[in-house]
Amino acid sequence: MGRTLKSFMADGYFISTLLLRVSALPSYRPYRLNFFWRSDVRLQITNTMRVIIRENAQQASEYIADYMISRIKTFKPTQDRPFVLGLPTGSSPEIIYKTLVQRHRAGEISFKNVVTFNMDEYVGLPRDHPESYHSFMYKHFFSHVDIPPQNINILDGNAPDLTAECASYEARIAGYGGIELFLGGVGADGHIAFNEPGSSLSSRTRVKTLAYDTILANSRFFGNDVDKVPRMALTVGIQTIMEAREVVIVATGAHKALALKKGLEGGVNHMWTLSALQLHQHPLVVCDRDATLELKVKTVRYFESIEQSGTDARTQGPPLVYRPRTYVPAPLGASKLPQQLTPASTPPKAPKDLRINTEFQGSVEEDELTPDSMSSRMVDSAIGGLDSTLKADMMFDRMGARGVSH
Repeated sequence: MGRTLKSFMADGYFISTLLLRVSALPSYRPYRLNFFWRSDVRLQITNTMRVIIRENAQQASEYIADYMISRIKTFKPTQDRPFVLGLPTGSSPEIIYKTLVQRHRAGEISFKNVVTFNMDEYVGLPRDHPESYHSFMYKHFFSHVDIPPQNINILDGNAPDLTAECASYEARIAGYGGIELFLGGVGADGHIAFNEPGSSLSSRTRVKTLAYDTILANSRFFGNDVDKVPRMALTVGIQTIMEAREVVIVATGAHKALALKKGLEGGVNHMWTLSALQLHQHPLVVCDRDATLELKVKTVRYFESIEQSGTDARTQGPPLVYRPRTYVPAPLGASKLPQQLTPASTPPKAPKDLRINTEFQGSVEEDELTPDSMSSRMVDSAIGGLDSTLKADMMFDRMGARGVSH
């Protein structure tokens, strides 16, 4: 049975009333919501978009590294209760990985009880190929920290059944109780992982065919030979990312400014998959000053004022609640999940030619690993000239007018 207002007031609650005008309801009728609170209870609102702005990519990356370390330490993972982390590839997270390696070498963080799931991988590219995402992760991160090989999960682009591999990947994530924190970058066209413009916002791990623009852009990593670039990739879906307890996005550079504007100030739109995070409970976007060039001044000032008020995302993330592992039956057609999830050909330590200097000295000026723009694909499409047609007030004929009686 519901309680009366007097009963709440008798228990020392204060009553706050909020009037809302909901555009989806008839006549924009105002709706009254009553909130009950007590003066001796501190309210904490955590389900809000957080945007952290730093002057450059180095500072933004260090902030994210600090945040990840803070979350792992707060979680206090053990072998039976690991911290599950989602990881990206590309140019954006490189400085983050360098910073994490530095902190690990300084004894500030251990990854011994961390389980990782990577976002994507090429199809048909050998795991030990220098441009595979397996090689990328071992080159920039895994070979430099103490994470056990069996805790590393990367999609197998050479699996005999790619659909079964994707289903198995989802099952593995569910088997760990889901992902605690998913780190991701964003493309210049607002895509996350290989979820390019037009991707379903309810998509899960699946096979994606790469657009020609993506193949052409990535050819620079394959000796400028487009014939050597894989045509397909495996990628986690938008829904897979959205089910993570936290999502942290890094966006640096002026070429990410439009994507950030569409993702933060625009509506939720599958043409800008970053915008799906508006529906997430705990999203955190960390960007540099250049990436805010397209944002409204009041938007920038609003997010800066939140931080200036004393709220620090690095120490005020959402409550960490361990979600126990659940049994997930293997999908049909999928083989038994291997205990050793990394390839046998992957060395426990990276060879010398894969070593990197973890001392950051330069600036990151490269584009995303897979830059792509949907607009460039629409030049020759049926709707490529639709705007000019509409401006000329051309009337579309009805289907009935085309019918010919015989």
